Amino acid sequence: MKIKKYLLALLLSSSAFLMAGSLSAEEMPAVVDAISFDDAYASFMETPGAAFFSLSNLWLLVAAALVFIMHLGFSCVESGLSQSKNTVNILFKNVFIISMGILSYALWGFNAMYPGEFNGFFATGSWFDVEASVDMMTAAYADYTWYTDFIFQAMFAATAATIVSGAVAERVKLSSFMIFSVILVTFAYPVTGSWEWGGDFGWLNAKFPGAEFVDFAGSSLVHAFGGFAALGCVIVLGPRAGKYVDGKIKPILGHSLPLATIGVFLLFLGWFGFNGGSVLSADPYLVSLVFVTTALAAAAGAIGAIATSWIFLKKPDLSMALNGILAGLVGITAGADSLTPGAAIIVGLIAGALVVFSIIFFDKIKIDDPVGAISVHGVCGIFGTLAVAIFGSAAPFMTQLIGTLSISAFALIFSLIVFSILKATIGVRVSPEEEAEGLDIGEHGQEAYPDFASSSR
Repeated sequence: MKIKKYLLALLLSSSAFLMAGSLSAEEMPAVVDAISFDDAYASFMETPGAAFFSLSNLWLLVAAALVFIMHLGFSCVESGLSQSKNTVNILFKNVFIISMGILSYALWGFNAMYPGEFNGFFATGSWFDVEASVDMMTAAYADYTWYTDFIFQAMFAATAATIVSGAVAERVKLSSFMIFSVILVTFAYPVTGSWEWGGDFGWLNAKFPGAEFVDFAGSSLVHAFGGFAALGCVIVLGPRAGKYVDGKIKPILGHSLPLATIGVFLLFLGWFGFNGGSVLSADPYLVSLVFVTTALAAAAGAIGAIATSWIFLKKPDLSMALNGILAGLVGITAGADSLTPGAAIIVGLIAGALVVFSIIFFDKIKIDDPVGAISVHGVCGIFGTLAVAIFGSAAPFMTQLIGTLSISAFALIFSLIVFSILKATIGVRVSPEEEAEGLDIGEHGQEAYPDFASSSR
């Protein structure tokens, strides 16, 4: 046994010697640095604070996975509330959006949204990766590593384009939407995100020292941004054929309310990571508070929408109830860590009622949004941001108003310009024949339900 150990030690020593001998002078410092990092990292992990750091880092990774699940939820909601002949198209867009979103955020967005220094309005992005160091991979950086920070935020990034996807469903040209979503997620989303989440350098924080704009998990920075980006696109794109005829609104029903319901419950589940992860640590009090306010607002949103739709539409509408859950979730997102559970219920109830009136309003002015994304994310995103000041004391009302209107206006104007350019160059809408036949056949040559095609349309 001793001989075997001796031979093994000799073999390992020889291998290390040969590897070191094969390295150039330039490569040797990298090996030394790696050894130094390993030793320093091991030393940190033996400190008393390492346990909380490890728990926080793990929680953020779990939260990132929950936010990822939300993209499955969006896929189900959007396809369920649309006609069956466009199901493949909607699912394809969602597959593209999450894939593109992660890559573009790595290539550009992360370092544009969380800059070291910039002019307050726009930061130059770059590749996200860094050399492993104690400063980036331990509590010297935060309660999580640099890599965890990236992957958690990357899951948020594609959400804006997903919101737009639902609003322009059933008539948008696939190639134009893909180009637009890349531009939106890569360049526009990090701009407004950096205004608040970019730290002291963001102009919303710099403009109001001591009374900073507050958007805990993104009622404005994620949801209102996506909602008003969607509004700009819908204005340019126009309504679906047959939606508004002779001054009357013709309902175009979704093909699967069960699928839409599954999607909303997946989003509800994912929102615990969306809001809970935004605590950015495993702080027992804050994480539990955020879970409770998130759940209460969602439940109240459903009740608010159910009651409102039943009173004004004369029937309890399931699609309104589902959008009420989402409205409550969007509404509480800005203040989930600062509002009380009682205030969360009030915010949810108001958001649930508001989304019903908003959907009816946009229909009356012929803004065709098949899934209600503009109302859920845009209108309720603004309300949720203002609710931080109305029902809490975390920020002044005027600061919240200026912040949310600035973000919404930027998203709306950006989308109007970019989508108009696309319309003038390559076009943004499929042909009337393709729209009538369905985008699944026209854009993809596939059907979601080939065995039931004649009956499911």
